[in-house]
Amino acid sequence: MRIDVYIPLFLPLLLTAAASHVGRRISPAPAARVLTVAAVLTAAASTWALLLLAATLVNEAPLVAAETGETGRRLPEPVPVAIAVAAITLLWLIAFRLVRALRAHRATRRVLERLCEGHPADSELVVAASSTPRAFAMPGTPGRILVTSALLGALEPAERRVLLAHERAHLAHRHSLLSTAVTLAAAANPVLGPVRTTVTFLVERWADEEAARSVGDRRTTARALARAALVAQRARPGCALNFSEHAVTRRIAALQTAPPPNLRSVGVAVLALAVLSALGALDATGDLLRLLGESLPDW
Repeated sequence: MRIDVYIPLFLPLLLTAAASHVGRRISPAPAARVLTVAAVLTAAASTWALLLLAATLVNEAPLVAAETGETGRRLPEPVPVAIAVAAITLLWLIAFRLVRALRAHRATRRVLERLCEGHPADSELVVAASSTPRAFAMPGTPGRILVTSALLGALEPAERRVLLAHERAHLAHRHSLLSTAVTLAAAANPVLGPVRTTVTFLVERWADEEAARSVGDRRTTARALARAALVAQRARPGCALNFSEHAVTRRIAALQTAPPPNLRSVGVAVLALAVLSALGALDATGDLLRLLGESLPDW
């Protein structure tokens, strides 16, 4: 096999290096979409490349070796056996990480659903009695906003409108799909962890911008973020809070400036990187099929 099979294994490093730059240069909405698509493509391509490397061990199967020995065919070695074995090990690790990520996602979903029990199914806002300040957007039909009484009571009326607009933006733009997709991509390829972090931040920034546009006041939006972060910190140091976590100081600073432009050239370059990774995996697939066709006996 040619070097094409290794291209998808190294290109995610370039995507990781470019992720933070993309997050700074492009407005949150297109940046989050572009990085998520690129992460999914590169994760799929790198996983497929590992499958191709593992598939080269088919020549080591006793039945295949015996058949080719009888026909006098030569068994090519597309890659060293050690690389193929390493690929199989990594595939097992990927499967474990994907299962763990899916279980964590389902467990979180079940916890949120239990908190909504007893409330009308068609109610958009669910207020849970809790001393921990938290807010979540729960996708569904219809979507729901879960807010604890501690957070709601700590905000002023205008800041509550910001909170609700922020969570509505998550629901309206299906941010949970982006978050889940990039989480699974990072599970399949740990190199993409920083891309996941960037997308998570961008999704929150996206909702911030939508909230500011909805209430018509960027300063009030920034103040609501700051107050929510302070309340969370006082209530429980290190408390995870969707509305106020994810580099809140950077989010507040961004709201005090004009939104970044939509630089399509940067987004196109990132997508081209992901497509190149997919093309490398596709070309390597053709190489492997050709080699196997030359070596495998006719059944």
